[in-house]
Amino acid sequence: MGEQFKYRAFISYSHADEAWAKWLHKALETYRVPKRLVGRETGFGPVPERIAPIFRDRDELATATSLGANLTRALEQSAFLLVICSRKAAQSHWVDEEIKTYKRMGREHRIFALIVDGEPGSDDEECFPQAIRLRMGADGELTQERTEPIAADGRPGKDNKFDVRLKLIAGMLDVGFDELKQREAQRRQRRMMWLVAASICGMGVTSTLAGVAWLARNEAERQRVRAESEAETARQTTRFMLDLFKVSDPSEGLGNTITAREMLDRGAARIERELGDQPAIQSTLMDTMGTVYTSLGLYDQATPLVRKALERRQDLWGPTHAEVASSLNHLGEVLTLKADFAEAERNLRQALAIRREVHGQSSAEVAQTLSLLANLLGEKGAYAESETLIREALKIRRDLYGEQAHADIASSIEDLGVNDFHRGEYAKAVPELREAVAMQQRLHPTAHPALAQSIDNLAFALEELGKPDEAELLIRQALAMKRQLYGEVHPETAMAYNNLAYALELHGKLDEAEAAYRAALELNRKVHGASHPTIAVNLSNIAFVQYARNQTASAISTLRESLEMSRRELGPDHPDVGGRASSLAYWLTDEHEYEEAGRLVDEALGIRRKALGAEHPQVGSTLTVKANLMLAQGRFDDARAIAGEARGILEAGMAAGSWQVAAAMNTEGAALVALRRYEQAEPLLLNSVDALGGAPIPGLAERGKHRLVELYEAWGKPEQARKARQALAGNH
Repeated sequence: MGEQFKYRAFISYSHADEAWAKWLHKALETYRVPKRLVGRETGFGPVPERIAPIFRDRDELATATSLGANLTRALEQSAFLLVICSRKAAQSHWVDEEIKTYKRMGREHRIFALIVDGEPGSDDEECFPQAIRLRMGADGELTQERTEPIAADGRPGKDNKFDVRLKLIAGMLDVGFDELKQREAQRRQRRMMWLVAASICGMGVTSTLAGVAWLARNEAERQRVRAESEAETARQTTRFMLDLFKVSDPSEGLGNTITAREMLDRGAARIERELGDQPAIQSTLMDTMGTVYTSLGLYDQATPLVRKALERRQDLWGPTHAEVASSLNHLGEVLTLKADFAEAERNLRQALAIRREVHGQSSAEVAQTLSLLANLLGEKGAYAESETLIREALKIRRDLYGEQAHADIASSIEDLGVNDFHRGEYAKAVPELREAVAMQQRLHPTAHPALAQSIDNLAFALEELGKPDEAELLIRQALAMKRQLYGEVHPETAMAYNNLAYALELHGKLDEAEAAYRAALELNRKVHGASHPTIAVNLSNIAFVQYARNQTASAISTLRESLEMSRRELGPDHPDVGGRASSLAYWLTDEHEYEEAGRLVDEALGIRRKALGAEHPQVGSTLTVKANLMLAQGRFDDARAIAGEARGILEAGMAAGSWQVAAAMNTEGAALVALRRYEQAEPLLLNSVDALGGAPIPGLAERGKHRLVELYEAWGKPEQARKARQALAGNH
């Protein structure tokens, strides 16, 4: 604060309300301000660590008989005046004098009220003292102008004591009540999970994964429930989780390790069976277990739990409650991961509308849903609309938290960088991602999951920008961080090995890349078993390294295995299935397996158009694969038309100069060469050949240069053909 105060607050009250005064005194002095708020600059100065000491006049000046020098000095030394308002307080001369004295110091804006009985504005039961109801004039006397006192309401049926305390503290800290309540709910959840974790350790059960996933995904979505319900839900949830991790059959504990997945499955069955008469607690546990399953990549197990939680909450509280919005958020998130974009978008837009109404247009909750919806739109290729939502979320967060380092602000900046990355705007993405990493480093000087993720994203952009050495250093840093955070056998550690492998692959270090990909594969098999969507990704990556090493038969076999696993684990309509089918079609075209390649590329087009929309860049890339197949089959007119369609889609959705646009352009040029339309072909081939050098597909750049040679040979231009051959030879 601009002034130095001895007391954080002065409590003014009638003797009849002494019990409330004692409770408030203790409630404030024992409160610890959330660490992420401490030091924030506000209208009242930096946020302190504690709300102490508190001056309560009957404790501090028990012998005072008038509002003398000592009491006046105590008021002067108090940063705020808290008035306990009741029928007795409204009639108290001394309460009224304390308020007037404090107002004469020019601190009317630092007075907060707590109503404990009576009725504001009532002739018979007025609870506000006159001095709090009327504005102070320049002459130090009360005017007849009425004020609107800022008050918490502790009367029966109004604010509970938990909310009373937080509302008063929020006023004194000059932070939003919703934000403070969210922080407090996060702290409660963390305390509860530490209790669960301690119990698990005592039982010797290997459940670290479940505990971490619970903590990471449970971002204070319960904060809007009334405090009494929160306490009961927390107690029941803790008891349920403790029971869940107990070994019910003693023989289970003899030489056997119970996996986190087995305990989750057991718990999911028990929630439905045992908590039917407690729907609020049942829905909370269903929602939480669903988010844990989501963290583990078990989307089919997560979806029905989150759906049931949503249904229970809608039945309990109606369609527009904050907890309903929370479940809609979670359902939208898991459906996005399942690539059910249409339903996911409906749920997230509904959650956004509820949160705007319940929490306000500029709340942390609205920003969270905006970020999830932006991610979904990015997955669909709607990058411009996605950017608009990201920027709205970023503005809300900066308005809430200022220009200081904050996790949510860093996340929104990172979202901007990722959006530009997917658009092929790597030069824009890198500075945004650097800013996000720098902020995460200020927030987390040591290893932290959010810092590791932001480092990985920056590394990917640097790779595409042609800075592989810096990218590899960053990826190794993220790998070391994740091993420290999670240990060796964990999905995040496996992902870090996968990221390192990709960097090594781009460096041409194919032996090291395959070893790292296989390390990721083995870790994921230990975590997930033999078949899982993540394992399908690992197999696909290994296949690409095999293809780059000219082990074509092995690559095709491995990619077939990945494709079949993806169909089995994700369903036949998932975009990942389309992606693998498209890649396999491309390879089979080179092997002259045209019939199967045709079936696969049409399957891929059908999947991607249905899931992503006809104008998505991935549809454009698959059309390029189909045009390449048409070219190999001698269907040159079809190849030219399809490649032109692909180029139009990709130019609309990707940055100029991206290798995807270049691949479509180059294929269109090759088709024009076959049609002997050399003048039209030349600019397409010349303008695409350099960009193909940035493609991660083995042999694509060389193919583009070969096509230039073929153009000039067919056109009868030997000098240009000679130069094109030299350029091709210089590439080897």
